[in-house]
Amino acid sequence: MKAAVYTQYGPPEVLKVKQVEKPIPKNNEILLRIKATAVNSGDWRLRKADPFAVRFIFGLIKPKIKILGTVFSGQVESVGKDVKNFKVGDFVFGHTDMRFGAYAEYKCLPENGSVALKPANISHKEAAVIPFGGVTALHFIKKAKIKPGQKVLVVGASGSVGSAAVQLAKAFGANVTGVCSSANIALVNSIGADKVIDYTKVDFTKNGETYDVIFDAVKTISVSRSLKSLNKNGIMILSAAGISEMLQGLWISITSNKKVMTGVISHQATDILFLKELIEANKLKPVIDRTYALEQIAEAHAYAEKGHKRGNVAIEV
Repeated sequence: MKAAVYTQYGPPEVLKVKQVEKPIPKNNEILLRIKATAVNSGDWRLRKADPFAVRFIFGLIKPKIKILGTVFSGQVESVGKDVKNFKVGDFVFGHTDMRFGAYAEYKCLPENGSVALKPANISHKEAAVIPFGGVTALHFIKKAKIKPGQKVLVVGASGSVGSAAVQLAKAFGANVTGVCSSANIALVNSIGADKVIDYTKVDFTKNGETYDVIFDAVKTISVSRSLKSLNKNGIMILSAAGISEMLQGLWISITSNKKVMTGVISHQATDILFLKELIEANKLKPVIDRTYALEQIAEAHAYAEKGHKRGNVAIEV
């Protein structure tokens, strides 16, 4: 089978499309013929070992995992003898969790993993881009217990996580303000934001508005300066936080009546199913900036890494 393989950390060019051995499903696994995947921050950060600490988990000198890619949409080609939930021919989508391996024509996954039947009303590439931003945003929105009528500010509202956060917060009944650049105002309006702030013209920390929840999806805000834009007992979500932001958030949570949420998210099939239902109800729409072929994986990584993509970068396999 074809797969995008990397054997050393480095720039996008370390990714090479090669022929590798096709996997065989275990008794509790499904063999998926992947139709589409995506380039997310987790992929390009692991490719270049950024931050350096990822080397202590994924390989100090060279990567232990040779095939990246965490999201997918495709068709079940075969199933292990113990599989009960899926059958040959099913169209499915989901997340590989920490297994990666979606930059390939085939991937084996446990049937109890983060997998669900694909919504019939969207394409494979649209389904593939949903799980990364969707599950990340959903994790924090559920953790923050967002309620109808609350005011939610989403910073980085045009990105993968941000565009999902805007739509999910709306689905939970919140009044949502998105923060983005001038070029993305129309996009953020189109996915349901009640109000959009152009960060090139307005600093939300200085406009006098306060919010029940501030969701920073792109690690761009000053945590300390943004606190004054939080209501009493407000919650700040830092979905892309580094170590320093995590420590700062912990201190704020301990010493004030405001709470900062960071940390690693978990992936569950129930979350993928929840997103599927929202998609089928037209309450969650995939946002795709560009689509590349698997053979263009290096080019796709280079583009995604610039940090200016609108929504997601899809890969057709």
